Amino acid sequence: MSGYAADLGSSKDHWSFLPIKRSQLQIDFNKPIDSFLERKLNEKGLRPNAIAAPISLIKRVSIIITGLPPSPDRVSSFLSDYKKDPQSSYEKLVDELLGSEHFGERWAQHWLDVIRWAETNGSESNLYRKMSWIYRDYVIRSFNEDLPYNQFVKDQLAGDIFGKGDATGFLVSGSHVPAATVGQIPEAIRQARADRMDEVIQTVSSSLLGLTMNCARCHDHKYDPLSIEDYYAMTGIFQDIEFGSRSPEYSQAHPVAIDANALLKLIDVQRAELERMGPWEEDWGGYRDAHFKPVKTSSVKIQFKTPYVAIDELEIFGPDGNDENYALASSGSKVNGPDDMASNARSGVSRINDGEYGTMVWRALSPKGNKEKPWAIITFAEPKMINRIRMSTNREYYYETDYLTTKLKLQFSAYNVQILKADGAWRTVSDTHRISQLDKENDRRRVVREKLNSLIAEHSEKSPKPSFIGRFIKPKTSHVMERGNPESLGPEVNPAAPNIFNASLGLSNDSEGTLRRKVFAEWITSPQNPLLARVMVNRIWQNVFGKGIVLTSSDFGKAGSEPSHPKLLDWLSSEFISPQNLKSKPWSMKRMIKLMVMSEAFKRSSVSNLDSVSKDSSNSMLWRYDPKRADAEVIRDSILKASGKLLTRVGGRSYRIHNVKKTYAQWEVVNNYGDKTWRRMIYQERMRRVDDNLFSAFDFPDCGQVKGKRPVSTTPLQALNLLNSKFVTEQTSIIAKKCIEKTNDMQSAVIMCFELLLHRVPRTDELKLSLKLAEDDGLGFVCRALINSNEFVFIP
Repeated sequence: MSGYAADLGSSKDHWSFLPIKRSQLQIDFNKPIDSFLERKLNEKGLRPNAIAAPISLIKRVSIIITGLPPSPDRVSSFLSDYKKDPQSSYEKLVDELLGSEHFGERWAQHWLDVIRWAETNGSESNLYRKMSWIYRDYVIRSFNEDLPYNQFVKDQLAGDIFGKGDATGFLVSGSHVPAATVGQIPEAIRQARADRMDEVIQTVSSSLLGLTMNCARCHDHKYDPLSIEDYYAMTGIFQDIEFGSRSPEYSQAHPVAIDANALLKLIDVQRAELERMGPWEEDWGGYRDAHFKPVKTSSVKIQFKTPYVAIDELEIFGPDGNDENYALASSGSKVNGPDDMASNARSGVSRINDGEYGTMVWRALSPKGNKEKPWAIITFAEPKMINRIRMSTNREYYYETDYLTTKLKLQFSAYNVQILKADGAWRTVSDTHRISQLDKENDRRRVVREKLNSLIAEHSEKSPKPSFIGRFIKPKTSHVMERGNPESLGPEVNPAAPNIFNASLGLSNDSEGTLRRKVFAEWITSPQNPLLARVMVNRIWQNVFGKGIVLTSSDFGKAGSEPSHPKLLDWLSSEFISPQNLKSKPWSMKRMIKLMVMSEAFKRSSVSNLDSVSKDSSNSMLWRYDPKRADAEVIRDSILKASGKLLTRVGGRSYRIHNVKKTYAQWEVVNNYGDKTWRRMIYQERMRRVDDNLFSAFDFPDCGQVKGKRPVSTTPLQALNLLNSKFVTEQTSIIAKKCIEKTNDMQSAVIMCFELLLHRVPRTDELKLSLKLAEDDGLGFVCRALINSNEFVFIP
């Protein structure tokens, strides 16, 4: 390890670990980015390209900001405005695009790539992650609302504290082996847990810090000032995280909470009327509530009328409305049940776990020939006034990989609730059979109950549901694992940030899990950390210009590349955190994007020239705008937009193209075309290690490894897919039919095809060839030829 220690000492002065310094060089604030770039261009003797043609500008900026090409009408109006005032018309277009709800969809895709988010776990079983898409929708919503990036980061690290429970899907975005498939060998269980923690560390360190922290899992990092103690101290921050499902915590201002609370008020109106009509029951799917008149008692008995019961949580509440659960061991309550029935089922009632998640479900089964049915008795430490009992299941981890949209029903139907009277006799206060009779005898009660059930069903549909966004457990003490082996525990380490940052978080292994993540979130977004802003600004630059100022966008360590324009990177980072214009919004991603796309560097022509290529063949000095092939999503969405079939609804459950599979079977593409798939590709189910048989050919990531930037390949399969796939033939047929119906002749139809797909009219030679092709093979084939052109698949 001595060799590593020397490296650790020398790498502390690496540029990325030093404080951000705003450049003191003279800057033209009308074009701050170009002020930096022009100095470098002059030093290299490079002459920048002229501004691109307006048709290229509108297509370029539209795709960069929204991932969608402009419509023919928008192209026409922009070209007209541009002739009158190029600068103001272009800025107006940029503001319009940044205000579009499709902005969030495009930029969320970049973020999801970085954290390798997907809707399956990626192990051998590659099981489905139920409702994980709510995290994707949180990201889209955050970008559209221009949520400050520092708050965006805090939400994802500790959203359960900040009323953004859906944001913690970030922490469990990596792949993992589900506990149910690990087996019962203790060593295997501990190894799987260590592997899951490594996924969390990899996600956090690479996306937010641009560091390969996972390289310090087995020994000190070979290049960066990150020790093995740093690695396990950082795992201590996230020891309360487990891969699994929970219902997200939402603030009252969250759209889901607003809808749910409005429905609860309507539900309370119906309850108030029912209180005058005797006991009633509410079935919420995953739990059932028995309501009755307030009564004081020291014991409650639930007597089931079916021979088999499966529940795992029983709560008892009073009429004071404080939602205090009296059925808790911490309150002195005790429980007992029929052991002879438990021996014939899964497990018996022997203790109360006080809401501890992950304990075993209680299952009871009457022995054959035994007329007695399962029961459970809760005895309080002292008499309590009660009026409601809830029986439920939180066994979501049994079902989280199933393709389900509602919770499973509890395994019982009829039961009664009895309370112990002062004379030692039991009195029934609620009975499902009696409730049914009351409904039949009282028409008004039946109407109220039907209304109540309807509201409950609507609330269940609109309220937070168990989703794969991580669940929380009691954090364990962190130890260094020698050589990364959980069976070779070394010294204890307190939860902490990497030592290189000299950040005192004041945490210990006794600290609550929520406190650990909250304090870490506050540190990582503070001025003490120079990496957060640098890394994100570089990612934004990469997605605007095609490559970052630092080429290795997820590795800012010594093994990564040096910045091509270090002073520009620091100026942008400083401006991101604290804008010079005090009226500007700090940490605004939209503002940073606008700053970049308004630069002359972004607006330059992409045309090459020999003199500049000889001096800067990689265009690292940005003497031109690098043309680049569009991502898979852009190609697919552009085709759908041209056909007029793109469904533009934002958010919601992903559309399916795969089969429903058994545990160890493989996912198979069933249908990747047709009207059920006509949404933007960001809403397509994202399965790890599964080829969609169409757009995976365009370097769509498999979400297995961290990818700061997608590779760009050119293969014959890409052309074949754009020529012969069912999706393309379906859409080009629709485009051709639309063009023929809206025009009077074939020549006009061909021109319309060019306008829809290439955003321009054809040249004379193109028109002649296209008319001949349309005559021989149909207009649909002309559309397929245009889709296969570089002009269609490249951002100019």
